[in-house]
Amino acid sequence: MKGEPVVSQDAPITAEDLYRCVHCGLCLSACPTYMETGLETESPRGRIALMKAVHEGRLDINRRVAGHWDMCLACRACETACPSGVPYGRLIETARRDAVEQGAVSWRHRMVAALFLRGLLPRLRMLRLLASALRLYQRRGLRRLVRWSRILKLLPGGLDRLEAQLPELPTRFFAPQPGVLRAVGETRMKVGLLSGCVMPVAQAPTMDAAARILRRNGCDVATPVGQGCCGALNLHSGDPKTARGMARRNIDAFLDAGVDRIVTASAGCGSAMKEYGELLEDDPVYAERAARAAAMTVDITEFLAGLPLDPPRGRVDARATYQDPCHLAHAQRITEAPRTLLRGTPGLELVEMEEASRCCGAAGIYTITQRRMSERLLASKMEWVLAAGVDMVVTANPGCAIQLENGLREAGSPVRVCHVVDVLDQAYQAEEGPSPSAVQ
Repeated sequence: MKGEPVVSQDAPITAEDLYRCVHCGLCLSACPTYMETGLETESPRGRIALMKAVHEGRLDINRRVAGHWDMCLACRACETACPSGVPYGRLIETARRDAVEQGAVSWRHRMVAALFLRGLLPRLRMLRLLASALRLYQRRGLRRLVRWSRILKLLPGGLDRLEAQLPELPTRFFAPQPGVLRAVGETRMKVGLLSGCVMPVAQAPTMDAAARILRRNGCDVATPVGQGCCGALNLHSGDPKTARGMARRNIDAFLDAGVDRIVTASAGCGSAMKEYGELLEDDPVYAERAARAAAMTVDITEFLAGLPLDPPRGRVDARATYQDPCHLAHAQRITEAPRTLLRGTPGLELVEMEEASRCCGAAGIYTITQRRMSERLLASKMEWVLAAGVDMVVTANPGCAIQLENGLREAGSPVRVCHVVDVLDQAYQAEEGPSPSAVQ
């Protein structure tokens, strides 16, 4: 009922958080959805105004209100721009949780949450089985037959678009392993490498590259078998309960492995794990362990740039631009480390594209729940990438890489997409062999 607070098992949105926003408008030019629509309700301060109205009992949470919150990418670019320190990421996650509890989210959101966020991500064995089936589909001629038949266009839900967005799955997957991969040369420290959920099945070669680079730079590398999905997608989509279960699993796996650092190659995962202390601060069993795990977590670009790095001496002769992942640039405030690593790669010419830190429209499940806006944002990003005149676009997050690959494929562009560690690994491997013209 209007005027009654939403009853939740989790902490409600607080007045302290809400009223930090003074509606100055400095967030507007940083917000991708506002820049696309020009609508106040699709801006951070507009969404906060709706939260205030609900908090004060002037408005119910309904589908229309929740739709404005769901349109948000949760990219947190507004936090970077905000002079008042508004914790917008926490606000939007809490608002979405309340919308889920009130049953005010779209059917697409409910479907993705049931099948993917709660069905597959907590059960990585099932996710790998599905990925194996999709790999067979892509490699055994079934995909050509399905696309030729156009059957997916006849089915509801935009299945043809979803199928077209599937990344080309590698010949083998990356998986956590017992034991430790020993450092090459003298050991500096022991690190735990997060495998996660999407990267090991969609970008296994990048995970292998990350392990090789860490070993090359004096790290024993553990990939504990007990680890799993970090919980970021669930948390951003209004399901903190499932996210907490995932967090506890990872905390146990990495702390029990006795590592000095927890390294992530996914910006979204790193952002979520660095906030495990906040996520579990009221858990009497895990609060201290969560804070400890959060303090140990580093993005791989941040970690490598902070080392006395053994610089690669092989050449990667290419012209590249860097796309800032939102949860690296805005949530973790890491922008210079990946650029430092790329500039230190022999032969690589790094050029800045326009709006490098503007969201590409991937944003977890956003490509499904908000397909049209995702495509609009991607179209803008493609204009900036192509205008840079590069051979490849480099990023540091799996969702960004998949989204950029889709955009470039639809544009008919030969520009390649790769992770920062792919570039470094290529340079290391080229030390003894011929100089590559670009990352493959």
